[in-house]
Amino acid sequence: SSGPRCPVCAEPWVSPRLLPCLHSLCAPCLRRLGTLGEPGRAAGRSVLCPVCDAEVALPPGGVGQLTPDCLALSGGGAAAGGCDLCADGAAAMRCVTCGADLCLFCCQAHRRQKKTASHAVMELENTKDCSQAGKPLFCPSHPTEELRLFCEQCDQPVCRACVVDRHRQHPYDFTGNVIHKHGDALRELLKSTQQHMGTLEDVLSQTDDMGSAIHRRAEAVATEICLFASGYMKAIEEHRDRLLKQLEDLKVQKENLLHLQKAQLQQLLLDMRTGVEFTERLLTSGSDLDILVTKGVVTSRLAKLNSVAYNTYPSVDDRIQFSPQERAGQCCGYEVFGAIINKVVDPARCTLHGEDLHSARQNQLTGFTLLCNDITGERMGRGGEAVRVTITHKHKRDCAVKPTVCDNGDGTYHISYSPEEPGLYAVCVCVKGQHVQGSPFTLMVKKKFREHQGVFHCCTFCSSGGQKAARCACGGTMPGGYQGCGHGHKGHPGCPHWSCCGQVKESSECLGGPPNDTSQRSLLRTVAL
Repeated sequence: SSGPRCPVCAEPWVSPRLLPCLHSLCAPCLRRLGTLGEPGRAAGRSVLCPVCDAEVALPPGGVGQLTPDCLALSGGGAAAGGCDLCADGAAAMRCVTCGADLCLFCCQAHRRQKKTASHAVMELENTKDCSQAGKPLFCPSHPTEELRLFCEQCDQPVCRACVVDRHRQHPYDFTGNVIHKHGDALRELLKSTQQHMGTLEDVLSQTDDMGSAIHRRAEAVATEICLFASGYMKAIEEHRDRLLKQLEDLKVQKENLLHLQKAQLQQLLLDMRTGVEFTERLLTSGSDLDILVTKGVVTSRLAKLNSVAYNTYPSVDDRIQFSPQERAGQCCGYEVFGAIINKVVDPARCTLHGEDLHSARQNQLTGFTLLCNDITGERMGRGGEAVRVTITHKHKRDCAVKPTVCDNGDGTYHISYSPEEPGLYAVCVCVKGQHVQGSPFTLMVKKKFREHQGVFHCCTFCSSGGQKAARCACGGTMPGGYQGCGHGHKGHPGCPHWSCCGQVKESSECLGGPPNDTSQRSLLRTVAL
């Protein structure tokens, strides 16, 4: 996009402007492009880049507010650039004193003005060997002032008049002092983008290899089908043709998915290559001011490209198998065998089963079952899937449980584990790198089962033999100085219960203590009695 000619009109550059996709077009060509926004809403207007077909938004001020592409002019088209004063006409002359390119009309006005009448003006063709990188850039708000400063707060180059006007009290410095910091940041972003390019090229290579593997595998399966069907008569031959058609459809389906992924990856790689080439050329050929002028749009583009998510593996696999023993129904009145197996596990349809799926005991072996299904919800019926299970403590960073995954060979997997620490755990169950139904889920690991230290009695009076000092964790009392519970008296639960915690279920876990007004010492005495 930064060659000596505009990619739209194929003419030398006239006021080239840089789009957010890092492609440059002449300002007149940009103005001729039809906008995609709603009529009357300038802020929402956008255009399609004629180079990459990307939809790019125009600034509120239109084409004039787009970043000028200084590198386009320095790439060999400086002699046919736009006029620096009116920005409409083609530059034909250059003021050697000011360093400004002028059209014929502005050149005449330049010579008439008293302040610039003595300036040396040359034809632009005679200056084509001069470097555009050394040409000064003037402030769009103050055309007579050169851009030599950089406002850190507004992140843009400014002139001396700007720092006393709209950028008053803003931190600023000379462009030569800040170029190192901003250039280094741009180089780091460039390095990250280049790494993505290498990954994309590897994925594209894998995609091509997978396409070849699918084609080879499909041909091999077709040969098996032909050998199997050759011994049958018309019905079997018709069944063979039907299987071949099904195989071809499956191959086309997989290849279409690969082609779609390949096209998406190629477009992303092309966009990244465009960004990298432009940024590399900017950093190697552009001046300090060129880098600062285009830094914003380049940074935005590279950051956007780096944020695009893409699959680092082929979207399909070459799993195509033929089973001669599989019943295939009726064909011309004959029962035939032989079918194409293309079941692929669908993690979203895999389910978890277990009585205590969300709870477990400390140091007690517990487990649950994973049932793998295909995309239709049917059971896979075979093993060999990549199952990964992680069990990590939610509040202790270094606390994790190592589970054991047992492949039963029939599409089910038994996961067993024994947690050593109580608390809340996060359990993740993934098949082929994706969560199954119900994953992740929270697991509550309780402490070891606490045995009762008291007695399971009907009341304290009966279990203690009438001792007045004996107490019970249920909190019941009797008149006459009895501190424990009794049938029909205040606080009695009305059924047998444990003296140590008040639980009414004999096989329950001990809660660990009586109410606050009951001492552990009295409970131990009750147990002893």
